[in-house]
Amino acid sequence: MTKILMVCLGNICRSPLAEGILKSKVYSFKTFVDSAGTGGYHIGKKPDVRSIAIANLNGLDITDQRARKFTVEDYDNFDIIYAMDNSNFDDILSLARNDADKAKVKLILNEVFPYENLDVPDPYIGGDFGFKNVYKMLDEACEVIAKKLNPNV
Repeated sequence: MTKILMVCLGNICRSPLAEGILKSKVYSFKTFVDSAGTGGYHIGKKPDVRSIAIANLNGLDITDQRARKFTVEDYDNFDIIYAMDNSNFDDILSLARNDADKAKVKLILNEVFPYENLDVPDPYIGGDFGFKNVYKMLDEACEVIAKKLNPNV
């Protein structure tokens, strides 16, 4: 089973969407998907209501998710760790214990735009359009990830 972790800052906007989107694309094969935040601001809380709304508009229910903080143990529990932006990427790497840990960390948009190191913008302080835009970006990246995990899809 492949275990994938999606990570953003607070684990209430981008990473819950990425978790929900990828789960919907890999439900038929052996993949575990979770999410976390580099900051502990929202531990135990549901995703942002705007993330829940855009997920619902696209047929996904992410209301069962609860925010948690990324920990060094996540390196032991996950095969691939996707950061939503370069700041999250650096924060995740700062907890890496060795090169094997570092090798697990990737920027999610590099799946669509290899080596461009683009950020999924944080929609938290923006309006609803930001969440629609983020959903589209993550959906495209998760489609590529799902195809890599199961080329027959």
